[in-house]
Amino acid sequence: MLSVSSDCPNSSLPAVSVIVPVFDGAVDLPELLAGLDRQSYPVEQLEVLIVDNNSNDSSRELVTEHCRQRPHFKLLSETEIQSSYAARNTGIRAAQGEILAFTDADCRPEPGWLSALVAPFVDPAVGLVAGEILAVASEGLLEQYAERQQVLSQRHTLAHPQGPYGQTANLAVRREALLEAGLFRPYLTTGGDADLCWRVQNSGQWRLEAAPEAVVRHRHRTTLSEFRKQWRRYGRSNRYLHSLHGIPLQREPTLQEYSYRTLRWLLKELPQASLKLLRGQAGVVDLLGTPIDLVGRQARAYGQKTAQLPDNAREIPSLALPPASDRQSTLRADPLSFSS
Repeated sequence: MLSVSSDCPNSSLPAVSVIVPVFDGAVDLPELLAGLDRQSYPVEQLEVLIVDNNSNDSSRELVTEHCRQRPHFKLLSETEIQSSYAARNTGIRAAQGEILAFTDADCRPEPGWLSALVAPFVDPAVGLVAGEILAVASEGLLEQYAERQQVLSQRHTLAHPQGPYGQTANLAVRREALLEAGLFRPYLTTGGDADLCWRVQNSGQWRLEAAPEAVVRHRHRTTLSEFRKQWRRYGRSNRYLHSLHGIPLQREPTLQEYSYRTLRWLLKELPQASLKLLRGQAGVVDLLGTPIDLVGRQARAYGQKTAQLPDNAREIPSLALPPASDRQSTLRADPLSFSS
């Protein structure tokens, strides 16, 4: 794997802008900000842009206070469009780095995250890098289910039949690639990460590289209503990407299939899992895995069936880059370079 040499001087590392959209993220922000503080990437080559998207809680106050003693942290606002992709575009336009790294408020980046995520860009053909997304350790039933199913693991998205893509919970993109492909579609509410990655790879023959050592940990949903909402969003994403890129829609399970899976669970899986639970060889998630799976499938099917791509979601804004002489930056504006 390509990596930054341990004796690589800081001045030869690329300037990086970390961009995080936030909407009502006060519960998660303290751990996110602490994780960004612990990054091993040199601070003189780093800026962190937190973009508030009309939060109603204390998110802005938390970020403002965090920025006071950290000049490389900045609070931005996206007030016109309620969309995480619009917020990310606001961050991109303000960013001064040559590499733009994305994560989310409910993520916990590990200390070596950014260094590992940036390393593959030593290859000039790499336009995108996707790190890995693991679960925050938890005893909650739905969280354990999501962890066991590796719901957000990039191994799923990197193997997509349409082409590999990375989720914006852990994704980096070369600024130059956005000049060719454009920004996120600001009026999309889901599926924008796949759309951007496919456009980048098609626009300039850029390559996407995986960086499994670049790890962020994600806090999974804890309530059934949140879980359903998450899987309905996945269904809407299928519909939107079908409209934009022609990917096949997922087949909705029939009533007979739901009935068969339920009966199989009641008559076979549940008794077996119950015995294992009594012996200490299984947990509650093993007993209820199938019902949770069926709830997720139903929610995803409903989201796909009821979604319709808004006309304005086809809009792709461009990234206008002013001449280098006009750019005021506290970061290095040199082209990307790594020491060998």
